[in-house]
Amino acid sequence: MLNNKQKYIVGTVDELPPGERKIVNVGGRSIGVFNVDGEFFALRNRCPHGGAPLCEGVLSGFVQSKGRGDYSYARKGEILRCPWHQWEFDIKTGQSWFDPVKTRVRAYETKVEAGCTLADAGCEMKEGPYVAETFSVSLDKDYIVLEI
Repeated sequence: MLNNKQKYIVGTVDELPPGERKIVNVGGRSIGVFNVDGEFFALRNRCPHGGAPLCEGVLSGFVQSKGRGDYSYARKGEILRCPWHQWEFDIKTGQSWFDPVKTRVRAYETKVEAGCTLADAGCEMKEGPYVAETFSVSLDKDYIVLEI
């Protein structure tokens, strides 16, 4: 089976520290890329409920309770709230917590790849008759890559 996904470089890992987000336009889509404790996740920047710019919403977590008087705050920074109607979505999966069966937002695969692997990928060049003076170039940063 062919993998028809296109790769898009979002930026370097150090440009997006933990807890931060970056909204990019890729392939005609607005997509929010989030760094959650060093892991990168991407969601479509459109709330499936009303079309709001979802990825501009507040990041939060859940208050959990095992019983009366016993409360804890979990999954800090992993839940994204729609800026218009406060519907909550899981950044890691796109699942809605308001209506998990029917409503979800599109999640995209993200990877971190070394710059040198990106420079070598997909280039099948044939040697030509003319040769120019060349210089060695290296890419030593890690890049966030979005696949859609």
